[in-house]
Amino acid sequence: MKAVRIHQYGGREVLSLDEIPVPDIAPDEVLVRVVAASINPVDWKVRAGYLAQMMPHQMPLTLGWDVSGVVAAVGSQVTQWQVGDAVYSRPDLARNGTYAEFVAIRAGECARKPRTISHVEAASLPLAGITAWEAMMDTARVRAGQRVLVHAGSGGVGSLAIQLVKAAGATVVATASGRNRALVESLGVDQFVDYTTTTLLEAVEPVDAVFDTIGGEVQEASWSLLKPGGIQVSIISPPDEARAAAMGVRGGFVFIGPNAPVLDKLAGMVDGGRLRPIVGAEFALEDIAQAHALSESGRAVGKIVLYVGKP
Repeated sequence: MKAVRIHQYGGREVLSLDEIPVPDIAPDEVLVRVVAASINPVDWKVRAGYLAQMMPHQMPLTLGWDVSGVVAAVGSQVTQWQVGDAVYSRPDLARNGTYAEFVAIRAGECARKPRTISHVEAASLPLAGITAWEAMMDTARVRAGQRVLVHAGSGGVGSLAIQLVKAAGATVVATASGRNRALVESLGVDQFVDYTTTTLLEAVEPVDAVFDTIGGEVQEASWSLLKPGGIQVSIISPPDEARAAAMGVRGGFVFIGPNAPVLDKLAGMVDGGRLRPIVGAEFALEDIAQAHALSESGRAVGKIVLYVGKP
């Protein structure tokens, strides 16, 4: 099968499209024929070696940890899946990934693909969707009547967070550049803030929760926007606990793992018309370097998806 692998850490030049054997599966695993995978910042951070100490991988390594596809084989202990089932997953980051025609995944890390969307759209959902859910629903515990600020509302995670927060009955303020205003407003935001022309402190009334998807100066500036007892949840860097305590607010940090129960909830929301994944760009496996370049630019709208094979 074809797979995009790295044989050493480095820049986009280390990405290699290789012919390798189809993986064997353990008794508790399924073999998934990949229809689509998606690009996430963690992919190129792993590729560059930024996470090597925290999560050492063996080389060569197949990248990619989002997938939608069809079950091609099941392990001897697997009872919940059958050959031909359409599934999607955010598999274990410590294992070989999904930039490949086939991938072996633990059966418990898969969920049934949403019925009403394509594999390309479904592949865009797992990692970003689990991240948005764990940040907003599990950590911030957003509920009806609250005000929430979502940074980078046109991005893969931010666009899903907006919809989850709206579905919970909260008021949503979202930042993005002016060119993405129409997209962000189509997701149901109550207030759009063009970060290129507006100062947050001038534009945003106090909020109960901030979702930090950018870090650095944005995280620092966001503390002053929180109501007493509010929370800032980051997926970039752990917020300063001392700073939070001094201001009478809280901080939270989210780094996700596989979470099939959340994928089931997301699929239900998609099929119920309450959640819409945003795919901003599609690439073939052969064009993986271009896909990584777009992700690294920080200018992608929605998710970047790799189309691998026919449904």
